[in-house]
Amino acid sequence: MPSFDIMSEVDQPSLRNAVEQANRKIEGRHDFKGTSAKIEHAEKLLTLYGDSDFQLDQIKTILLPEMTKKNVDVRCLDYGDVQKISGNKVKQEVKVRVGVEQDLSKKIVKLLKDSKMKVQAAIQGDAVRVSGAKRDVLQDAIALVKKEITDFPLQYGNFRD
Repeated sequence: MPSFDIMSEVDQPSLRNAVEQANRKIEGRHDFKGTSAKIEHAEKLLTLYGDSDFQLDQIKTILLPEMTKKNVDVRCLDYGDVQKISGNKVKQEVKVRVGVEQDLSKKIVKLLKDSKMKVQAAIQGDAVRVSGAKRDVLQDAIALVKKEITDFPLQYGNFRD
């Protein structure tokens, strides 16, 4: 039975390259000289450091185009609250969302069931497996999910006949 998976993944090497490139640009800018402005990258977490809220916004305007250049979808970012650290310095944690979250998985399954398409959708960990009798129906299902879910980056893979 033909099937495919709906998943959400971020290319970690591309993300790391984008962060490193953004840090190089930050170091080279004159308005950031002598400040604590930088971006730290952990596995699924980016931490932005700056001297003010305005500087954090400037760091984002440097980082987001770099991520776009490296084909990393910026919709995977989940911004946390701005936190004050020593003095007037601030930091912001940005989670990199990987995998289809449970709520979104349920929404996708409900969407496919309500569409009356002849497909079955099942949640499998952090992905949704969709199977159907014909390849054409699966392609229609992909088109429907692409049209309806626009606020989260989804990939469609493991297409099997």
